[in-house]
Amino acid sequence: MVVYRSIILICFAVLFFSCKKEEIKISEVPSITFNNLSPSSIQEFDGPIVFTINYVDGDGDLGENTAGIKNLFLKDNRNNLVYEYRFQQLAPDNSNIAIQGSLSIELVNTAITNDSNEQTATFDIYVVDRAGNRSNTITSSVLSIYR
Repeated sequence: MVVYRSIILICFAVLFFSCKKEEIKISEVPSITFNNLSPSSIQEFDGPIVFTINYVDGDGDLGENTAGIKNLFLKDNRNNLVYEYRFQQLAPDNSNIAIQGSLSIELVNTAITNDSNEQTATFDIYVVDRAGNRSNTITSSVLSIYR
């Protein structure tokens, strides 16, 4: 009976110490996903148009507190016009922590770029961290613009 209990205890000990928690490594290059576009239909020159994206960054160096430095880019795919933005630093300097969350980008308005009464548009979005790492580029859902 004692031998049987000893064998069970040894098996539990082996199982317990052999299980290692896998550490998930998040890339230091920021990654973004598209979340939402609101509204999805708008009269030209009305606004604002709000794009919401989700971000993940493995070392927390996303965002910028220095005025004049741009770190978020929104490109109108109809005419390749790029709107440049700066969003505030999301983690303290030298913190080296993984961060994730969402950002909202506001485009004041937009216009139809051809002679039609209605047009659709998509926008490409990417971010750049303080180390200069550029995220993946995502494309928004379709925005309908009418006169």
